Amino acid sequence: MNAAIGSSIAQQKIGFCLVPEFSSLAFISAVEPLRLANRIANKTLYAWECYSIDGEPAMSSADIEFSVQGKISEMPALPIVFTCGGINIQKHTSPAIISTLRRIASHGSDLGAICTGSHILAKAGLLNDCRCTIHWENLSGFQEDFPELDITSELFEIDRNRYTCAGGTAALDMMLSLISTENGHELALAVADQLIYHRIREGSERQRMELRARLGISHPKLLAAIACMEDNLEEPLSCSDLAIQVGLSTRQLERLFQKYLEYSPTRYYLGLRLDRARYLLTQTSLPIIEVALACGFVSASHFSKCHREHFGRTPSEERRVRH
Repeated sequence: MNAAIGSSIAQQKIGFCLVPEFSSLAFISAVEPLRLANRIANKTLYAWECYSIDGEPAMSSADIEFSVQGKISEMPALPIVFTCGGINIQKHTSPAIISTLRRIASHGSDLGAICTGSHILAKAGLLNDCRCTIHWENLSGFQEDFPELDITSELFEIDRNRYTCAGGTAALDMMLSLISTENGHELALAVADQLIYHRIREGSERQRMELRARLGISHPKLLAAIACMEDNLEEPLSCSDLAIQVGLSTRQLERLFQKYLEYSPTRYYLGLRLDRARYLLTQTSLPIIEVALACGFVSASHFSKCHREHFGRTPSEERRVRH
């Protein structure tokens, strides 16, 4: 091995706040590159400590326990601290986490977020004037809750001393970028090779699969129509407007949807809007009327009727069941 690998910097100590129901995949994707960097460099370039709300082992969304060093409120001001989130992040955004993050930020710590941890940093006012990102499923709700922030749909964002990523394997790419910056690209490539990770992704890469792969269809006009729907959930386009956008007649568009998806364009579009609404109901505190308007429904009563017909329960019932 090249002796120069990992020789450029003193040990970096990193803290992880493990919020209840955090993503174990995203957390492990962040820690494993650090462990391998130490192994490849044959010295301790990185050390890490984990903390939970109550100092007890932290339980992930997969019901896996992870040992911790202590309570989040007792976390020292480490050079970098990442908040690791997962599902039900609003429920777990506690005063203890917010006060701790504000305290360590005031002491000069760099701050980062993994998966939905960005929500907690935003709630604490620690993402102001910084580009940030979050998992694609949470993106619309995050934008609704924090319209003043510079939120992107990138894989990860590093803006000065703020690090945010979409979760999942995006945490791996973010850490490889950190390793590359601090200890050289050669070490980052060696870590990726150990992980059988064939290509280190840039932060600017898209989070979601291409529509073609996600839906298993390849018709360019149909894909263009669905992309147009996904981009216009708050102010839905009419079927005729969609057809014009993709260069088809309304009848041609209807035939395409029926052939490949066995839905009418209107029905498919409604499903997309209701799926987003269901997420906003269960993962944000937006009033039901605001959820309705954000998903293109003109009234709460119309939204409630459509939601009940599609999911078998009203928006109010959905919110109660999921909480």
